[in-house]
Amino acid sequence: MTTKNLLVELFVEELPPKALKKLGDAFAGVLAEQIKAQGLAAADAVVTPFASPRRLAAHVTGVAAKAADKAVSQKLMPVSVGLDASGAPTPALLKRLAGLGADASAVTGLKRAMDGKAEALFFDSVQPGVELTAGLQKALDEAIAKLPIPKVMSYQLESDCELPGWTSVNFVRPAHGLVALHGADVVPVKALGLTAGRDTHGHRFEAAMDPVPLADADAYAATLAKDGAVIASFAERKAEIVRQLAAAAAKVGGGCKPIEDDALQDEVTALVERPNVLICEFEKQFLDVPQECLILTMKANQKYFPLLDAQGKLSNRFLVVSNIRPDDASAVIGGNERVVRPRLADAKFFFDQDRKKTLESRVPALSKVVYHNKLGTQGERMERVCAIAETIGLQLGGPELAARCLLAARLAKTDLVTDMVGEFPELQGIMGGYYARHDGLSDDIAFAIEDHYKPRFAGDELPRTQTGVVVALADKLETLVGMFGIGNLPTGDKDPFALRRHALGVIRMLVEKDLPLALTALLSAAVPAFGDKISDATPALADFIYDRLAGNLREQGASAQEVDAVLALRPQRLADVAQRLQAVRAFAALPEAPALAAANKRIGNILRKSEGEGAAVNPALFAEPAEKDLYAAMQATVPAANAKFDAGDHTASLQALAALRTPVDAFFDGVMVNADDPALKANRLGLLKSLHEAMNRVADLSRLAA
Repeated sequence: MTTKNLLVELFVEELPPKALKKLGDAFAGVLAEQIKAQGLAAADAVVTPFASPRRLAAHVTGVAAKAADKAVSQKLMPVSVGLDASGAPTPALLKRLAGLGADASAVTGLKRAMDGKAEALFFDSVQPGVELTAGLQKALDEAIAKLPIPKVMSYQLESDCELPGWTSVNFVRPAHGLVALHGADVVPVKALGLTAGRDTHGHRFEAAMDPVPLADADAYAATLAKDGAVIASFAERKAEIVRQLAAAAAKVGGGCKPIEDDALQDEVTALVERPNVLICEFEKQFLDVPQECLILTMKANQKYFPLLDAQGKLSNRFLVVSNIRPDDASAVIGGNERVVRPRLADAKFFFDQDRKKTLESRVPALSKVVYHNKLGTQGERMERVCAIAETIGLQLGGPELAARCLLAARLAKTDLVTDMVGEFPELQGIMGGYYARHDGLSDDIAFAIEDHYKPRFAGDELPRTQTGVVVALADKLETLVGMFGIGNLPTGDKDPFALRRHALGVIRMLVEKDLPLALTALLSAAVPAFGDKISDATPALADFIYDRLAGNLREQGASAQEVDAVLALRPQRLADVAQRLQAVRAFAALPEAPALAAANKRIGNILRKSEGEGAAVNPALFAEPAEKDLYAAMQATVPAANAKFDAGDHTASLQALAALRTPVDAFFDGVMVNADDPALKANRLGLLKSLHEAMNRVADLSRLAA
């Protein structure tokens, strides 16, 4: 079967830049998947996506003009239903065959085979392979239907039927062209009111011709680059932008580098078809403004790439990715410099105005900002964070740390009512740090204000100082306890208050900062700060945090069984969890581990069924040698294991218990726990309870049983 490469392109008006990469990958992926599913291309056919501001396209290798015919065996019905006592076909069988395009003559060719416990009739036929036109039409329709369109547009097309009028079309942007080439041949498919051809369009201003005819599927990228002045591949266009950014920065000199921002690179790649990086500059006086403000306004508002010097400080040069390549770029450079100047002037104005008032003077304004209709204002929230931070500070460092934490927590949210944060919400915390230093506050307080939102995302750094850690912990606990207390829990993929992220932030600070804080007590201590605004949901919140911790540990490579064994005990000091996991992993590698885990599970089941029947162990009541031996082994082993546990050596503690395997096995082989004598039974249950407690201090070993 001969094959040719296939090219399909949708030419549209400018696509939403933040969604372009996802749209391009989805279009190519679904189109190729459908073509392969219909047998028109092999499973290993190479798929190349293309996406530019005005096109979505896909190139698929080795596509057949017609799929191979396929032998199909269809189950019809049980023999007892399809044939009567004499072997003649029943009306039900004939009706089923007619539905498949066969008649009574096909009965003799039916096969019999067992289907479960009954014999069934099967009809063998050859299903003709799909033609490319029909198969591509189905694939194209599916690819368009499954596009992850952020917002659908509705537009009108003049009807192409005999009746005059307009047809309504829904798509991400109005489509103006469709190309479908199988080798050099046009495949006459239709979509969005368009019929496929071989002509596309290049750059709006710099294409050498319009339209741009495509000779064949393989000429797509090269022809667009040559005649259309367009780099069609998203990946190639991004790589070209990165290359030009680096070259322009090197030209500026002084060790300058463009700011690293993959999301900005993707967005700019989605805005241009023919990238041309230009060097611009602004007045040095604007460098008096915090560089975070200038960087954000250049990136967010103008899609520029600020340049940082060798020390990481912002320079007054920046890079622009233009979509045109004029011989004289001075007008483009001058235009961009004029555009950015008012933005920077606004930032300078906000910064100067904000510094005229102290952070302390802004505290009353927080009471005018609503936080949540059930939890009150930002002012009330601030008071709760202060109370929680003071409590944690007293635990970790006494009155001195508590006083610093209280001050930082009181001022941490005040930058929310500044002009700068009002314009750029992303700068909350950061601007508070700058304004705190301007007010003469210490670096410790400034860092705490700046860092109290950290960690903001997975992999983000933690607060730099102890004060910052306490305030950040208090801030996240206030959100978690408050939201759980009013029943505002995450559902599915919806988490508007980022409670999952806050929980992971609490976990990371408790673990990575090795804080000697018990989780349940920490959560309970935050509840009184809310008064009667919430219900105490500490148990549900603790479960939520342990679930997030379990997921996080599994992502780091721990097995689900190991994580389950450790977290089943709900360890209160989360900083110990890593050591416990290591100990469980080492224990599981011992030859005695499977037998002890199974015995532990058995003991747990016995104790659950006999709850309340145990008694303090009395050696004088032992009647069997096996229980005497087990008690003696425990006396020799458990104190040493407990001493290792208390010293923090969880691995040695568990390994010491491995010596109990033989006496435990002998106990279950030779002792009847449920003896007729109540005193004897209670004594044996007491022995097992002591053993169970000793074995499960590090983890619930029964969870390791197969």
